[in-house]
Amino acid sequence: MSVIRSVFSIIFYTINTLIWFVPIFVCGLLKLIPIKPLQKLLSWVAKQCATIWVSFNSLNQSLFTPTKINVTGLEETKLKDWYLVIANHQSWVDILVLQRVFNRKIPFLNFFLKKELIYVPILGLCWWALDFPFMTRTSKSQLKKNPKLRGKDLETTRKACEKFKEMPVSVVNFVEGTRFTEQKHARQSSPFPHLLKPKAGGIAFVMQAMGEQISKVVNVTIHYPDGIPTFMDFAGGKVKQINVHVDIRPVSEELIGDYTGDSEFRVDFQSELNRLWEEKELTLQQLEQNHKQ
Repeated sequence: MSVIRSVFSIIFYTINTLIWFVPIFVCGLLKLIPIKPLQKLLSWVAKQCATIWVSFNSLNQSLFTPTKINVTGLEETKLKDWYLVIANHQSWVDILVLQRVFNRKIPFLNFFLKKELIYVPILGLCWWALDFPFMTRTSKSQLKKNPKLRGKDLETTRKACEKFKEMPVSVVNFVEGTRFTEQKHARQSSPFPHLLKPKAGGIAFVMQAMGEQISKVVNVTIHYPDGIPTFMDFAGGKVKQINVHVDIRPVSEELIGDYTGDSEFRVDFQSELNRLWEEKELTLQQLEQNHKQ
């Protein structure tokens, strides 16, 4: 039965993606015309198409993927506001979950992606047309060899955030920087039993570029009671339940400042992020305990 579900679900995802790829990609190409009002209009059209695309993906899940998503803490939200969404990251399913939970409740979700993902067939071009920032991860060893690479991520983020200022947006950042695995957890010696260490750079650059404009931080905790699923597990209906806890809070003063130039602020920012991660760890433990009862 799960194989049949997977087949129909993937066919639906594929057809839906191909249908909406065309107008989204055309908008992306036309945005290359350097006329600001036209670019703004085309960005709006592309995001409307993407919102409908996500809505049909959610319909697909309702039809072929009988997964119950329990959401707590989702307060009143606005479509005409700016949000920073941070979440723990365990699976590609996280993206589908976030899109389903927040679709039409907050502005369209824009993810920061690894630059290699632009080569994903069809989807990579959609993400490009939707102004998803593609980031180059610069390691310490690369910086040592080529100091000119320092600040490149900040520049990429700054350029992306210039576009984000033109219309309401939800900027999504998986703060751990990569998907959770036991191997990565052990390698990091992470102090959080269910989480990798949070990396401050990504959201610090966003807050440095547009902190005064972002009105709320949306801290999302995703919990898979029966273990971390793959996309095929989800498409095949093997994931019976997903718990999502949402904590919406105003932007604290500790998150706004000069992360690159102020070492004291940098320490305070990381401390604030660690505090949020401690809360997230407690939330995960509570969700796990509730599931066992």
